[in-house]
Amino acid sequence: MSKFVFVTGGVVSSLGKGIASASIGALLESRGLKVTIIKMDPYLNVDPGTMSPFQHGEVFVTEDGAETDLDLGHYERFLDARMRKLNNFTTGQIYDGVLRKERRGEYLGKTVQVIPHITNEIQDFILRGARAGTSDEVDVAIVEVGGTVGDIESLPFLEAIRQLSIRQGRSSSCFIHLTLVPFIPSAGELKTKPTQHSVQKLREIGISPHLLLCRADRVLPEDERDKISLFSNVPPEAVISVADVDSIYRIPRMLWEQAVDQQILDSLAMPSRPPANLHVWDDLVERLENPQATVRVAMVGKYVDLTESYKSLTEALVHAGLHTRSRVQIDYIDSEELELHGVDMLAAYQAILVPGGFGRRGVEGKILAVRYARERKIPYLGICLGLQLAVVEFARHVAGLSQANSTEFMPTTPEPVIALISEWTAADGSLQSRTEKSDLGGSMRLGATRCPVQPGTRAHAIYGAEVNERHRHRYEVNNRFKDQLKKAGLVISSETPTEALVEMIELPLSSHPWFMAVQFHPEFTSTPKKGHPLFISYIQAALHQLKEIA
Repeated sequence: MSKFVFVTGGVVSSLGKGIASASIGALLESRGLKVTIIKMDPYLNVDPGTMSPFQHGEVFVTEDGAETDLDLGHYERFLDARMRKLNNFTTGQIYDGVLRKERRGEYLGKTVQVIPHITNEIQDFILRGARAGTSDEVDVAIVEVGGTVGDIESLPFLEAIRQLSIRQGRSSSCFIHLTLVPFIPSAGELKTKPTQHSVQKLREIGISPHLLLCRADRVLPEDERDKISLFSNVPPEAVISVADVDSIYRIPRMLWEQAVDQQILDSLAMPSRPPANLHVWDDLVERLENPQATVRVAMVGKYVDLTESYKSLTEALVHAGLHTRSRVQIDYIDSEELELHGVDMLAAYQAILVPGGFGRRGVEGKILAVRYARERKIPYLGICLGLQLAVVEFARHVAGLSQANSTEFMPTTPEPVIALISEWTAADGSLQSRTEKSDLGGSMRLGATRCPVQPGTRAHAIYGAEVNERHRHRYEVNNRFKDQLKKAGLVISSETPTEALVEMIELPLSSHPWFMAVQFHPEFTSTPKKGHPLFISYIQAALHQLKEIA
């Protein structure tokens, strides 16, 4: 039977429950335990797929095609375990499941209520998540409860985990509460009262935490830890100081040094395990602290004011820096600024990247960035929309298709090199339904797809004979223009095996030192331990560019 570690948050949101959960999972996994992590989100949306990046940040896509919270990206970067659809669920999914059961008559005419029906459904989701993607149950399932203790939205989840801990047995569950200990400059001291009140609120619900993770901008002094212990009814050694650090990859060691993993095992009455091996994390931190070069990457997008929108992508670039002994400095450039002021600002960078995105705002600025990278022979990486705009730019300025565009941005374009599949597969050979699409533009391709890679290409040198990456997009390169693009010199290095949809493009070495774009999102599979071969090759090209300039 799986054991459970429930991670809750108090005082304020955005304290880092996801990083804390991932770090705890990494410690337990390094001790030989089979671990998974489940994220419960209290919002009513079924998933974050239709939420604005300004509201929610990045949408992380799992291998089986689920659109999930960005914390699942942290889980996969810290753990060897892969996340699945069952590792993330929302209030919207819970209520949807309960209402469907009620409509089918599964409650036998009973009045459907939050307790027990909603809380039972939550528990069922948790138990299914503990088996997600595995042939049997995991040793430990870490369950992160979204939101903040005291919020109305979180109450059914907190009640559900309280009930589950009783049903599973006294030693089945460990409760960890993450709180804020703010420093008040005018008083010159840390204040423990918010943590005391947050724990009190949790205990009113019937949950007594086993450990407190206390976030602060500095290490907690012993007297403050003792005060928190006294008023929160937890042992002093269970009051964990989680001070601000310059890298999230320091956190596993920080928690280990305070015996968090051993205290969890003790509270779960689990047998002794070999000590955690932190060599890999220490090596990562050493590489971060001692780069041998610095490369500047211009990331040209439209969500530049909210870097959480590109969380996995920025982490993938950091990972590539770790594995090339370099510091990757990422500057976020608003593509609309390029439209207004020109591309001269790009001259300071050794590499240019255009990430994924939706909507027409700032598109022409991104195309300017693609053209600058192609003509100036600066390493270029396009991801998802970055591939589509690279195709548009190449079609306009190299292949003679001066009016090339995507039907996402110009539904009536006479040269739709990018379009929905339904628009270029009409039986009569004509584009159809261009102006009748919904705002979301039809169905989305989600999840991993295995595709062969063309021998002799740069993609083949990076990936080998096959690529298996995750997708999140609706629009595709229009197959009707592929021959014309290839004749003009565009290399299509990978296509889907059935529909022959474009997966990867590149320019030959004879015309550009490193120019690649991919329809998928490789950042979702990058980890600090292994990096990702595509990003590593990209940063190596940027380092070569740096040497050429020097």
